[in-house]
Amino acid sequence: MMRKALVPVLLVAALSGCASGGILNRDRPDEFAVSRQAPLVIPPDFSLVPPNPGAPRPQDSDASSQALEALFGGPAPRSSVESDTISRAGTAAPGIRSTVGDPATNTVAKGSVTRDILAAPEGDGREAQAVVPG
Repeated sequence: MMRKALVPVLLVAALSGCASGGILNRDRPDEFAVSRQAPLVIPPDFSLVPPNPGAPRPQDSDASSQALEALFGGPAPRSSVESDTISRAGTAAPGIRSTVGDPATNTVAKGSVTRDILAAPEGDGREAQAVVPG
């Protein structure tokens, strides 16, 4: 008999620990404290400019010229100093690439140190030794 009465008492004691001030006094979110977030705003694109009156429409040009313009751009604006430097420098001979590797092309001897550096075996340098000139 005592055992049958002990089970409901323990059950009521365990459930009473879950309540904090009754069934109707639960903490609920305040529905008036909830606010909406401001909508996302797309910033204006300042790179867009209105078209000039009388200018040709971009859609009127062919696709290949538009692709070339997009890839390489138009001629770059050059300053007067840059233009003067380019005009004074001149241009290379048209066949310069074929004559550079020619064995008859004169080259400057850099010396034995440069030859040694260029002929050095590749590696991380663990086998390197100091050489005393003498």
